[in-house]
Amino acid sequence: MQTRRSFTDTAYKQGTAALRGRGARSNETGRYESLTSQPFDDGWTEDDNAARVLTTSVLAMKSKTVIARNKSPDVGFDRSINPYRGCEHGCIYCYARPAHAYLGLSPGLDFESKLFFKPEAGKLLDRELSKPTYKVGSVHIGGDTDPYQPQERSLRVTRGVLETLSRFRHPFSIITKSALITRDLDILGEMGRAGLARAAVSITTLDRKLARSMEPRAATPERRLDAVRQLSEAGVPTIVMFAPAIPSLNDHEMEAVLERAKAAGAVAAGYVAIRLPMEIHGLFEQWLASDHPDRAKRVMSLVRQMRGGAAYDSEFGKRMTGEGPVAEVLNQRFHAALRRFELDRPLPRLDTSQFRVPPKTGDQLSLF
Repeated sequence: MQTRRSFTDTAYKQGTAALRGRGARSNETGRYESLTSQPFDDGWTEDDNAARVLTTSVLAMKSKTVIARNKSPDVGFDRSINPYRGCEHGCIYCYARPAHAYLGLSPGLDFESKLFFKPEAGKLLDRELSKPTYKVGSVHIGGDTDPYQPQERSLRVTRGVLETLSRFRHPFSIITKSALITRDLDILGEMGRAGLARAAVSITTLDRKLARSMEPRAATPERRLDAVRQLSEAGVPTIVMFAPAIPSLNDHEMEAVLERAKAAGAVAAGYVAIRLPMEIHGLFEQWLASDHPDRAKRVMSLVRQMRGGAAYDSEFGKRMTGEGPVAEVLNQRFHAALRRFELDRPLPRLDTSQFRVPPKTGDQLSLF
C-alpha cells in the first residue's frame, strides 16, 4: 500500500504524543483519499527530541453564497453562517472535524492548522438578503466552527457579517468560546437591546488545566465567564452552553458551571452530550490515552452506554443527549440545575419585523 507523510516528523516519531498548543494527537489521512498515511520510525530521528512547531496556514475561499440551510429538527435553527472552515482552537471533541475530509485534508491536525475563510462573507450576505425572494428568519453564526477563532482578530470576517446584519436589521444568534466576541459589543449590544440578537458562550469546564488540554487555543474559562458578564451588561441576552458533557471527565462540573454562568449574567443554559461521529471517535480516544490514561477506558465505556453500545448514534432526537441510564441522569441533573439557578425561563423569539433592505447607492428614494 502506498503511503504519504501528512504529519510533521515529530508527530510521526511520537505517535500519539502532543504537539504544543494542538488538540489532535495525529493527522491521519482523510477518509476520501486514495492514499493512506501511517506513522513509522525509520531510524533517522532517534536522537531528535526537539519538538517542531506546527504552523497555521490560512487560505481564502471562493464562495457564491454564505447562508447554509438545514432541516435538522434538533439544532434550533434552519440557516447558519460559518465564516471559517477548520478551527485553530483545536478542541479535540469538535463535531466539525470530519468536514475537513471533504477538502482532502485530515480531520486531525490539518483541521486546526489548515484554515479557510470567506473574505467576501459580508458582501455575499448583503446580496442574499437583498433578493426579493428572501424570507427573513433568524440566522445562527458559528454552527460548525468558531466565528471568533484567533485569525478573526486580523481578518475581521465575522465583523463584516455582523455589520451587514446590523444594516438590514436582521435577527441573529452567535456562539463562541472566545473572549474576542467582546470586541463587537458595539453591534451586539445595540442589536441585543433591540431584540435582534442573542449570544451563546460555550463553557465546558472551570478547570484551567483540563481546558488547556481539551481546548488548547480557546479562551480560558475565566475569560469566557468575563465575556458572559460583558455581553450581559451590554444588553445581549446570553446563554451558556455546557457542551460537550463528557461522563467521568467534566460532567461533575455541570452545576458549578451553571452557577458561575448565572452569577455572570447568563439568562439561559443548554447542554449537549459528547458526540463522536466518524474520525472524531479515534481522535478522541488517542487524546484520552495521551492526556487522561487513568480514566480513558471508563470514559469510553460510559459514552458507549449513552449511545446504545456504540461510540456514536446519529439518530435525530438522540444525538444531542444520548439515551439510557447514564444519559437520563445527566439530563435530570441539568434540568434540576436550570431550576435551581433560574436559568429555565423561556427566551422571547428574536424579532423579524424590523428587517428591511437598506437603500443602495444610486437607488431612487420614495417620495412618500
